[in-house]
Amino acid sequence: MRTALPLLALLSAAPLAAQQDPHAGHDMPAPAQDPHAGHDMGDTEQHASPGPTMETPPPPEAGSGPPRAADAIWGPEAMAASREELRRTHGDFPVFWFQGDRMEAQVRDGADVYLWDIQGYYGGPTERLWFKSEGEGEFGGKPDDAEVQALYAKAFAPFWDVQAGVRHDFAGPDTTHAVIGVQGLAPYLFEIDAALFLSHRGDVTARIEAEFDQRITQRLILQPRVEANLSAQDVPELGIGAGLDQIEIGARLRYEIAREFAPYVGIEQSWQTGEGADFARARGEDPSVTSLVAGIRFWF
Repeated sequence: MRTALPLLALLSAAPLAAQQDPHAGHDMPAPAQDPHAGHDMGDTEQHASPGPTMETPPPPEAGSGPPRAADAIWGPEAMAASREELRRTHGDFPVFWFQGDRMEAQVRDGADVYLWDIQGYYGGPTERLWFKSEGEGEFGGKPDDAEVQALYAKAFAPFWDVQAGVRHDFAGPDTTHAVIGVQGLAPYLFEIDAALFLSHRGDVTARIEAEFDQRITQRLILQPRVEANLSAQDVPELGIGAGLDQIEIGARLRYEIAREFAPYVGIEQSWQTGEGADFARARGEDPSVTSLVAGIRFWF
């Protein structure tokens, strides 16, 4: 009986399965095809489902620029003020910038000296009015060297300006120079300031300065610096010799208490060469000077 019961169960389940699927064992006809398949629908607007539409803005007038999607919603008059504000805050607008690059005391053999080197500009990203001033002197005395420059600058490449203007020396013999030079950021983030000077006496001199900021931490920065002064001729009244008259090499380690304010310490070596060294000895000065420096650097 145990072997017959499963066989009887299978026989009784077969008719039940046939009753549950009415299409079992019959061929099914193919589904009806879309009568419009493969045919051009003609005017699609008759078959498109209704929905919200946006009015297409009229074509812009000649010289007014590309079409703007916001004009279709708010209108060109309402958007004009927004576009002007965007242009003013992200485009060609004047700014004022001022930097005290070196405001320092130099401790050396003999008399200690103070030194300033400041610059700044007013203008936009492509045209600016620059002013620069630098000089030095013994503590308690008048400056031995001092100058001020007023320059017009025009960008000729990204990060580079050509500058032209005047320079006046107001310590020692009064001398006025015509100036032409370049200033910018060279590859590997070297800051370059190079200028050629023509004095009212016809003397031709030049100066090249290069600086590089090497970050040790986010606030501690080491700045190597080199400056070279050259002359096309001897200028005895200014103590300048022909050729490479003077070169300065130094390094300053500064700490940015704030991004705009950083005290620093460092060391600098200066040499006068050739005829310039003879002029220095004639004045009773050492043509080779090593200085320990301390100062502040700031900008706003």
